Amino acid sequence: MVTSQDAIDGFYIVRAIFHEVIDVSLVVHRDNKSYFGILLDDNNRKPLCRLHFNTLQKYIGIIASDKSETRYPIQGLNEIYNYAGKIKETLSYYEQTQNV
Repeated sequence: MVTSQDAIDGFYIVRAIFHEVIDVSLVVHRDNKSYFGILLDDNNRKPLCRLHFNTLQKYIGIIASDKSETRYPIQGLNEIYNYAGKIKETLSYYEQTQNV
């Protein structure tokens, strides 16, 4: 599997969103067949968001407290910043159970 440059660039945007909140070294990525996962603590039980860039229409998947995912269509990478608040909100789900 080849990770696209868009996925890597999207990952760095998400890291930038978290830089004021946590140590960004805790934010890691894993490329899966159907999405590019961005995780906390390199733990697949702590997803922060998902990038779906394998089709013509790109999506960002925002994770809810029940671990469900809502996909939002984006036209370009800069639109990830429009979801910064929702992305940061995912961190609060894990802070409630463990200090980050």
